[in-house]
Amino acid sequence: MDFRPMPGKPARLLAALLAASLWLAGCGTIDRPDQGVLRLTNQTWRPTEDPRIRAGDIVRIEALAEQVGDRLWVASEGRSILALSGGGANGAYGAGVLVGWTESGTRPEFSVVTGVSTGALAAPFAFLGPEWDDELRSAYAEGRTGGLLGWRSFAALAAPGLFDSGVLEDLVADYVTPELLREIAIEHEKGRRLLIVTTNLDAQETVIWDMGVLASQGGDQAVELFRKVLLASASIPGVFPPVMIPGVDEQGRLVEEMHVDGGVVTPFLGIPESLLTVTTPTQAPEGTALYVLINGQTGRTQAITRGTLSAILARAYDTMSKASLRTSLTVNLAFAQRNGLSLHVAAIPDGVEASSLDFNPASMAGLFERGRAAAASGLAWSELEGSVPDPVPGPVEPGPPPAVPD
Repeated sequence: MDFRPMPGKPARLLAALLAASLWLAGCGTIDRPDQGVLRLTNQTWRPTEDPRIRAGDIVRIEALAEQVGDRLWVASEGRSILALSGGGANGAYGAGVLVGWTESGTRPEFSVVTGVSTGALAAPFAFLGPEWDDELRSAYAEGRTGGLLGWRSFAALAAPGLFDSGVLEDLVADYVTPELLREIAIEHEKGRRLLIVTTNLDAQETVIWDMGVLASQGGDQAVELFRKVLLASASIPGVFPPVMIPGVDEQGRLVEEMHVDGGVVTPFLGIPESLLTVTTPTQAPEGTALYVLINGQTGRTQAITRGTLSAILARAYDTMSKASLRTSLTVNLAFAQRNGLSLHVAAIPDGVEASSLDFNPASMAGLFERGRAAAASGLAWSELEGSVPDPVPGPVEPGPPPAVPD
């Protein structure tokens, strides 16, 4: 997720709370042993196929790469990947792009959908297609995020995060239902894949969750874990508390793992790394494409950085995040060019005021509408052909609200 400070209330609030957190460091904690694992003796967890694919598990990583490769090179239709990035409140723009894309009549069905951070929250709806656009609009543009960041949710005294994640938990719980899992399981059975990224802080590694495997298990346990994974992927370290997720260690013991924002390790999940490192070209069938929906901006911005700790930290994080994003785009573009894929990128146009921490409902509704209008008019996506550009095209003015059917 992007911490980019913008003029106005969100930046001032973040600055004040970052300063306060320095005084409160060590107050909010999670009780864990300094060494070893934490046994979960008071929880029951029914053994099932583990939906998580750890970065260090070479066998499962290669199996995932093979599945994705089969969908791109062998499948008779739907040979495309949609990768949704992090970006906090800026996820409203990406949600709007998806809805506007439906209105344009050109939105494809994706073989693989991946989500990181706020992109993880939108990914299940994107995976299931236009029939779930109403849920996207409701989650991002109809005021559900009010109170997500505010003084009333300030929680540094009680938890290892500036804010309580209660509003976010309620939002996830309302939308992740048994019906949602049943629909995802049906699409998974067809060979499509929904992948979510979290960061396991204990192991310092990327974890890719095959959410179709999880959805196919059904039952209350699957629903609960599905919610935990989405919440973890969207939990910015230091801003929201980490999410403790049960796992099994090498000795077969049930343990707690500390998971946080997937954006810590990757801005988006495009082509799996095992495929990216293959240098021998394999020409993809015509029409094979990778779409990267960036919930943020790609270009460098010239600005005077204030000499405060919070401003310096925020600016440094923003700089690091953009550099990581451009690097990931460059690597995926090189793979696409070698293998005959097209790479398309949509991002908030540079020059548009956008803050990843501005969860004001009116601001998010405006950003949603901007994304919807851009996609509906065919202006949201740009194909990368030469090199990764610094900025994307200038602002696209939002169009009129969509007509409400009688």
